[in-house]
Amino acid sequence: MRLGGRLAAAIEVLDDIGRRHRPAADALKDWGLSHRFAGAGDRAAIGNIVYDALRRKRSAAWLFGADTSRALAFGALLLEWTETPESINRVLDGDRFAPAPLDEGELDALAANRLNDAPAIVRADSPDWCEPLLERTFGENWAEEGRALAGRPPLDLRVNTLMSDRARVLAELEQTGAAPTALAPQGIRIPPIAADGRHPNVQAEPAFQKGWFEVQDEGSQVAAALAGARPGMQVLDFCAGAGGKTLALSAAMENRGQIFAYDAEKARLAPIFDRVRRAGARNIQVLSKLPEVEKLAGQMDIVLIDAPCTGSGTWRRRPDAKWRLTTRQLDVRKGEQARILEDAKVFVKPGGLIAYVTCSVFRDENHDQVARFLDANPAFSPADHHVLFEQRFPGKTDAARIEKDGGIVLSPLRSGTDGFYFAALRRN
Repeated sequence: MRLGGRLAAAIEVLDDIGRRHRPAADALKDWGLSHRFAGAGDRAAIGNIVYDALRRKRSAAWLFGADTSRALAFGALLLEWTETPESINRVLDGDRFAPAPLDEGELDALAANRLNDAPAIVRADSPDWCEPLLERTFGENWAEEGRALAGRPPLDLRVNTLMSDRARVLAELEQTGAAPTALAPQGIRIPPIAADGRHPNVQAEPAFQKGWFEVQDEGSQVAAALAGARPGMQVLDFCAGAGGKTLALSAAMENRGQIFAYDAEKARLAPIFDRVRRAGARNIQVLSKLPEVEKLAGQMDIVLIDAPCTGSGTWRRRPDAKWRLTTRQLDVRKGEQARILEDAKVFVKPGGLIAYVTCSVFRDENHDQVARFLDANPAFSPADHHVLFEQRFPGKTDAARIEKDGGIVLSPLRSGTDGFYFAALRRN
């Protein structure tokens, strides 16, 4: 397919997403199943246009003065593919599978509208109602942080030190452009793709099959490292899900001690078993029933809470979720987080630690939850997060927003990671 056909397909998929209010991944999958002539490269390019259009939705709509699927798809090419109105029209001219070239009215709008003149919330490519939430976290830089959350993400990997080391994995992935991450000591980064590019299928690599690495954002790796798991500890991953942080903790503990991986939604644990086997992690017990977990009360050195959240820190990877998010969903998540913190505290032994993590950048889900918990539970005290970060990542405190008693915020603009929050709460 030429660019014109890919652009037409992206507009069709965006129409489907808007009409049926469904996830982008589902709409793209259905389009591929009904258009089997499209090759892998075509499907990847169409997906890139769709995801860029959703990431830069407000900016594209501002440029065109319209938020139609056509405006968003063309806007994606202008904003993220280094195309110009002239280059797009040259490519589309004479292509019977392409949408109509930009017309005079659209060209006039593009000539008149400049992003530098747009309101901050447009430049941040975020919903209106999120403006005060972003400003509470990021202060005067909130629009720039929002813009960074609308960029293309890299592909991050974590080396599994139970099976390999970073130099060895880098050598295996040399052809991918992989390089060490800036913060995570066992992290590897493959840069964001450009235009119609595709990230390599690293899970097809022999090194992945041998358990040498896992796909994991650097921010998630940093959060796991901040928890401070060491060999011989007793650790409960209370919201383990698919087990990404569980595996990181296992490697940090060198397979010594014990990790209990639990999730209240049993189905979310399904992928963890194959991942544990591939990683060679022998100190992980997966628990799917609450009575099994209740027996651990008062025994844990660390209780990791990777809390359910709005996912606002992952908007680079899931931009469609940004536009489906509502204040009601935020309130539901806040209620869940408060309950989980209360439920988890009983497992912490004296001197032990709650490591509270979200992939959100909203203070409502982060600092506010921690403050509320500490007010209600005087047996717990916050760690000095400046000292904690300096201990784990010496000389790199500028890479995060750190409040001594309030926790640590990572973000694409400052940290180069997805958005994450971490707080350490010690039981006295």
